[in-house]
Amino acid sequence: MFKQIDIRDAQQMMSNLLYCALALTAFAGNSLLCRWALADGLIEPADFTVIRLGSGAFSLYVLTLISLPAQTPFSVLAHGSFRGALALFIYAALFSFAYVSLDTATGALILFGAVQFTLIVLYLSGGKRLSNTEWLGVVLAISGFVVLLLPSATTPSVTGFLLMLIAGGAWGAYTWFGAKSQNPLADTAANFIYTLPFCLVMYIVSGKPQQLDNHGVWLAVVSGVLTSGIGYAVWYRVVPHLSTLQASISQLTVPFLAAVAGMVILGEHLALQFWSASVLVLLGILTLNLSEQPD
Repeated sequence: MFKQIDIRDAQQMMSNLLYCALALTAFAGNSLLCRWALADGLIEPADFTVIRLGSGAFSLYVLTLISLPAQTPFSVLAHGSFRGALALFIYAALFSFAYVSLDTATGALILFGAVQFTLIVLYLSGGKRLSNTEWLGVVLAISGFVVLLLPSATTPSVTGFLLMLIAGGAWGAYTWFGAKSQNPLADTAANFIYTLPFCLVMYIVSGKPQQLDNHGVWLAVVSGVLTSGIGYAVWYRVVPHLSTLQASISQLTVPFLAAVAGMVILGEHLALQFWSASVLVLLGILTLNLSEQPD
């Protein structure tokens, strides 16, 4: 006997799948745009971060006022949180600096691997437990990192690796905070706005302004408005409908989207080492999905 599926449940499932796919594509776009701008020296990491977060804050603020008539210019600021803004800023800043020395695919693999581990730790800290099969999935994913970091010509720099690792932890925390979001668009807009004081401090500390290339500026703006601002609002829209492990492991598809984009658009070469690591990480994702237990 086949279990009858309620039409509303099916529609909700398809809606969540669509939103999740859009958000994950946006995440891959961020890796591509940031690496594109920094690899060619079109913009400095600090400038990219400030423009990215600033343009994202402005566009989300306007979009919130247009899309949510009940919101006033000041009521938007009642949403979001300080911890969310801090996590968002740490992620965005270290993400930019890490991509100075990492290629698109490797950076994305480190970032979203760290996201997975962060969310699993938060999951366990809430009194949850992983089954043996789920632990197998985690071990497979960790093995992918071991393969990636084995000594070879393509091993990422220590500095780039550590910066991206911390960025992944911050993004994992930001995802965790979004699990209880009641107003995804307004929360995302407020979080972006509250990163602006941090951006100002970083801009001052980074020294005198550098000459900005128009191409680099536009890449940062596209990252801020589309792949960050709107992409993160979509992510906050779908995260409450995912379990912690689903939110964690789904993001590990991003490195492969980013890898393909990096090859096609930036002409980056991917060594066998990366693909071996990718297979292990994907096996970890599949194992966790098949053994998923509700939160």
